[in-house]
Amino acid sequence: MDILLKQVRLNDGEELKDVGIEDGKIIAIEKELSEPAKQVIEADGRVLVPGFVESHIHLDKALIANRKPNKSGTLQEAIKVTADLKPTFSKEDIYERAKQALEMIIPRGVTAIRTHSEFDPAQGFTGFETILQLKEEYKHLVDIQVVAFPQEGIFKAPGTDKMMYEAMEMGADVVGGIPYNDAPANEHIDLIFEIAKKYNKPIDLHQDFSDEADDMSIEYLCRKTIKEGYQGRVAVGHLTALHALPKEKLDPIIQLMAEAQISVMALPATDLHLGARNDTYNVRRAVTPIRKLRDAGVNMCIASNNIRNAFTPYGNGDILQTAMLAIPVAHLGGADDLHTVLPMITDNPAKAIGLKNYGIKVGNEADVVLLDTLVKENAIIDIPERLYVIKNGKITVENHKETLVYR
Repeated sequence: MDILLKQVRLNDGEELKDVGIEDGKIIAIEKELSEPAKQVIEADGRVLVPGFVESHIHLDKALIANRKPNKSGTLQEAIKVTADLKPTFSKEDIYERAKQALEMIIPRGVTAIRTHSEFDPAQGFTGFETILQLKEEYKHLVDIQVVAFPQEGIFKAPGTDKMMYEAMEMGADVVGGIPYNDAPANEHIDLIFEIAKKYNKPIDLHQDFSDEADDMSIEYLCRKTIKEGYQGRVAVGHLTALHALPKEKLDPIIQLMAEAQISVMALPATDLHLGARNDTYNVRRAVTPIRKLRDAGVNMCIASNNIRNAFTPYGNGDILQTAMLAIPVAHLGGADDLHTVLPMITDNPAKAIGLKNYGIKVGNEADVVLLDTLVKENAIIDIPERLYVIKNGKITVENHKETLVYR
């Protein structure tokens, strides 16, 4: 064996196991393995989880918060500030910032990323090409899916429709879209499906990002998904407008989403920051209804969205901190809820972005993280050190921190 992880905890209440890794695969999970290994890691009961999945992020817009701040904290100003800054982005600038963001994310246990990379007729493909380059450079450390993302809209920015097709030819993995920032939204969605079907690619949309439930297109998206036979291949981020709907209107939409097998990436760090800025009292949380979506069978994920820009002026790339934030925001701290949070940054997003052979099972890819905690249910709330990150059967990150308390 290449690596033997001794006495790991896979699930609370179960006996500890040894996990054997060879040629990039998990080859054995047993109570005790005696076969020799090139490297032995003594886990001593610490929790082993699948590699974290960062299912919605913008690497090309990371780390620009100090260049031009979003003083109002609104979505509208965030879009304007970023649009003003984009002409100043050189390929070298994007490369260095995106690389720095990756160097923040990878040591914290993420082994797969879906990043939205934007382009438009004004800036061209500068950022998009750079992210494709980084995808190749970092492939031994993390799997990166690149979403072709028209931030400024498609019909609002003439020429973007042609660029969408060009982006797919250049190697985009996913067709992105932003119906709420284009007009008309339904035609925007129609074009996205046309492109996705042409290239047989999944779809990932910035969807209904608003404090109010006005002009939503989620129902149209669900029906379009079912009509086109795209169930399970469509994901949406934000979807904050749902929080403004009363139960009698919300429930049928959620049921339709479950039927269409739409995955949802909740983005609490961004949406809490930008949402409800015009509320003068009883300020709303303005985050998609995570618990209600989960309970209805919708594939629910948690992601970071941005790191230190006009949309999210903080963050260090630690998806565990984002998941921790979601716990109080979405009332997920109860005994019946806490255990459902870890899958929102592991199994659920892996399903949402179509990862194959994911998870701790014999025969699967050896993408795992050893956490410095002895209780799996505490894997989020402890925000434990990621002691080892193993990607494709190789140790890619090793963290050891000694703390001395003088009494």
